[in-house]
Amino acid sequence: MDPIRNIRKTADSFVEGLKGIYGDELVGAMLYGSGASGEHAGRNSNINVAVVLKDASIQSIKKASCLARKNKFLSVNPVFFTADYIKSSTDVFPIEFLDIKENHTLLYGTDVFKDLIVDTKNLRFQCEQELKSKILNIKKAYLRARNDTSLKEILFKSLTSSLHVLRNIVRLKGKAPSYSKEVVIDEVGREFSIDAGIFRKILDARNGSVKLGRKETDELFIGFVATLEIISDKVDRF
Repeated sequence: MDPIRNIRKTADSFVEGLKGIYGDELVGAMLYGSGASGEHAGRNSNINVAVVLKDASIQSIKKASCLARKNKFLSVNPVFFTADYIKSSTDVFPIEFLDIKENHTLLYGTDVFKDLIVDTKNLRFQCEQELKSKILNIKKAYLRARNDTSLKEILFKSLTSSLHVLRNIVRLKGKAPSYSKEVVIDEVGREFSIDAGIFRKILDARNGSVKLGRKETDELFIGFVATLEIISDKVDRF
């Protein structure tokens, strides 16, 4: 089966389960992220679903725990909101809500992101905070990597999560970023005058077009962190 169709089938099936659990309490459900953009990378990516409920308390979310634990839905990453929470949090999570607003597919109910106005006054601050936090966490994970396979997994996951932030620093230049990972890498390199080749090499390895040994993986890891630190410094000075 086509990967994109398979993603949609899984997401639709998950939402059907939510409808059975919540009924009228389910306001809407949206597929977002790589599953909606066509950039999904198999087991390296989650199927992200934004779930909007009238009540998103722990007691309410608990009702969906059995559904979320089913084997066929282990790749589904549901995030539960209320409509009021989304509207009141755009200044705190501009990265997340801009990404969902610009790239999502309505699976059920009301599309609460369609006309959402996202406050971007704190975008630079969030980008800087996210980048610096990721650098610290990546270094910590590097120390704990037990073997070559573990190191590669950390590197690939770190690239994916970092690109999520990097596409948003393009906004700081007044540009609308692409969702394509390859294009985002080119945009970051061009807009911030850096050599983004290290990102392309890691992406190629992640996609299976390049094979890495321990030495190559280690060199990419070191170069990756160094490049993120250069970008972080530029964002800090922006």
